[in-house]
Amino acid sequence: MEDANITDTWYYVIVQNPGTSSEEVVGFLDDNTRKKFLPAFKTQQDAKKCFQMLPKDLFKETYEIHAVIEDDVLATAEKGGHQVFLLDEAGQILKPVN
Repeated sequence: MEDANITDTWYYVIVQNPGTSSEEVVGFLDDNTRKKFLPAFKTQQDAKKCFQMLPKDLFKETYEIHAVIEDDVLATAEKGGHQVFLLDEAGQILKPVN
């Protein structure tokens, strides 16, 4: 088995309906720019705090915060036509990831 590269970058993302056939990383549409984006976070704590402020349907969907390697986040974003932004706990953009 190949060892994981310790220089790999990981991000925390919000996953909707984890473990189901409809599992997906949560993305949003910016109302001003009309561009799609995936929020990513440096820490699980930042993701949890920001998640509380994000729009979601808690009655129909379930959500979890998952650590995902950068390459997989970028591949998911590319497949869905999203940009990835690194956000802080208040939802402010720190930097674009892709």
